[in-house]
Amino acid sequence: MALHNDSEVGLSVINQEFVLDNAPNFNRKGPVRWILSHMRRYPQFPLVLLAMSIISNIAQGRIHIFVGQGFDIITTPGWLNSSLLAVALSILAAAATQGVAGLVRSFATEFLAQRIERDSRDEMYADLLGKSQTFHGRQRIGDIMARATNDVRMLNMMFSPGIMLITDSSLGLVVPIFMIGLLNWKLLLVPLIFTVLLVITVYDYSKRLQPVSVGQREQFGAMNAGLTDAIAGIEVVKANVRESFEWDKFTGNAKGFRDFFIKQGKIQAVYLPMLAYSVCWAGAFFHGLLLWRGGGVSLGQVVAFFGLIGTLRFPTFISIFSFNLVQLGIASANRILGLINIETELDENRSGYAQSIAGSVEFDNVSFSYNGKPVLKNLTFSVDPGETVAIVGQTGSGKSTLTRLINRIFDADAGAISIDGTDVRSWSLDSLRSQISGIEQDVFLYSRSIAENIAFGKQDAAKEEIRKAAQHAQAHEFIEAFEDGYETEVGERGVTLSGGQRQRVAIARAFLTDPRILILDDSTSAIDSATEDEIQKAMLAVSRRRTTFLITHRLSQIRWADKILVLRRGELVDQGGHNELIERCADYRHIFARYN
Repeated sequence: MALHNDSEVGLSVINQEFVLDNAPNFNRKGPVRWILSHMRRYPQFPLVLLAMSIISNIAQGRIHIFVGQGFDIITTPGWLNSSLLAVALSILAAAATQGVAGLVRSFATEFLAQRIERDSRDEMYADLLGKSQTFHGRQRIGDIMARATNDVRMLNMMFSPGIMLITDSSLGLVVPIFMIGLLNWKLLLVPLIFTVLLVITVYDYSKRLQPVSVGQREQFGAMNAGLTDAIAGIEVVKANVRESFEWDKFTGNAKGFRDFFIKQGKIQAVYLPMLAYSVCWAGAFFHGLLLWRGGGVSLGQVVAFFGLIGTLRFPTFISIFSFNLVQLGIASANRILGLINIETELDENRSGYAQSIAGSVEFDNVSFSYNGKPVLKNLTFSVDPGETVAIVGQTGSGKSTLTRLINRIFDADAGAISIDGTDVRSWSLDSLRSQISGIEQDVFLYSRSIAENIAFGKQDAAKEEIRKAAQHAQAHEFIEAFEDGYETEVGERGVTLSGGQRQRVAIARAFLTDPRILILDDSTSAIDSATEDEIQKAMLAVSRRRTTFLITHRLSQIRWADKILVLRRGELVDQGGHNELIERCADYRHIFARYN
């Protein structure tokens, strides 16, 4: 379902295969707007941050004012201890106020930072679930993981401590200068000159740092992607003795990441704001004493002035750290948005056609291309409910792609695919896919218990249903042989099971969902003949009640198909039963002779 357009935040419409109910809408037209739209959900926290920063800086400034008043008291003839005590108590009260305000400010900022990190990660994950298979096929998992973890974490760091420090330091510049003006307007000359120099030098610093921050985040993604590829494919790496190559590749990426930090260090080493502060501090010292000598200000005012000038060192120094965090946060937000804003081809179509599938399937002059390369060309055939269709052809002829058009993993470029007489594009994607189940040769299992993997498509399945599905898939016996039985953890991607065991668990998962259309893509390739015979009997029993598409080269499976489709280089060269194809189709005879 397409996201709704929201004029308040300027949302663009993006197709999604999956959209959370009542999901908040965010402005995705730029990283800063996106961050601000997240902040709008929690307006109380920025307001508390601003209010407490103002109170904290006023309290800090008042401490220096009170210290100056103390000097004026002790330099005045006939001063009283009670007057000095009142000043001391005022300093204590101001210090306590500053401490409490700082605590509340930090608390509000941390809440805001944690919630924005949570919300942005939730938004990104939901968006990834809604992207099409084509999108995921083009992405590097390591880079996606870097964006979903490290880049999202940088958003947290951007707010706490980044924006908190920038807010506090900005007020730490404005409030002391305002108090200096109230103290004596003649003392404003040097602070105002310093303010102009600080703005110019910090702007130049941020401008030079920005491309380094962007490069740093991009290089981290590349490094993480390379690491994920190597670890995920460690079996291939070791089998081909490529450890040294992968090591060199990773260290090269790591050096590139390090080089960005070196560039950042060089920029920070020439940090002109601190130089500007040192020069202006000396100028303020000279100017203050000059005014005092001329009688323009009291000694206490000079002391307070020096104290307030001293507070300007914090916003000057902290900007080297806080602005870098904000730059990294914006760069990370840009990388996250770069992923979210990629258009996906398919739409959830939540309000589309949703009925129980009978099982008729029709391809009408269907063509499909992948990355501009034609895969299927002008396919036309029809399947009646309950029929079993075998699809055969040489490797790369488009067999698997054909079945993925049925449940709209991909959409056809031309022609129409209909289920029960309704174009698949008109179906609600949830209704369509929930009634179609597929088992592929490359089975994916989650790092969960065997029972959870079998029940993945039917979360409310009873234990007896799971057990019965496993028995039909000839998986019950080996599952019970494990110490923990159905509660055995299979490890990531099911690595603790053999290929045949993984396939049988996947077949059990398909049996449990009781689909109206069943797609078997070489699903028994890793299973021995005796076990395969038993599974085929179970498949034959369940296939009588549903439409089945079978991709295989095994004659034992092809023979019981009601219809056989013969593909060659993406074209349907013939269709029919086994005996008639043997007689008239040279391609079928060639395939039959080669694989049987």
